[in-house]
Amino acid sequence: MNNNPLAKLSVQQLKRALEIRQAIANLETELGQLLGAEQSVADPAQPPGKRKRSAAAKARMSAAQKARWADLKKAAAPEKATQPPKKKLKMSAEARARITAGTKARWARYNAEKKKQAAA
Repeated sequence: MNNNPLAKLSVQQLKRALEIRQAIANLETELGQLLGAEQSVADPAQPPGKRKRSAAAKARMSAAQKARWADLKKAAAPEKATQPPKKKLKMSAEARARITAGTKARWARYNAEKKKQAAA
């Protein structure tokens, strides 16, 4: 099940492999110093740095995306005839008074029933 070749090695073999790898790294460093160059081989233990975009590149990308969104919005919004907004319906004072009276009557009946049940 395990496809890792290191899992099949003994502890002694793993230690020897580590010693060899460290010796190779030391030799590469020494060679780089002799040749006057920096390390020729990147350290595999360190991941590569994150790439950064310049401010100008970010600004160009932002402008392009804004232009794409503007085109999409322009295409999606069909021209519609401008109609005046509908007037808000208003309730007359008489209608409001009838609703208030009905609500008060319902609550009065509810409270009367509640008193009857409490007294019984």
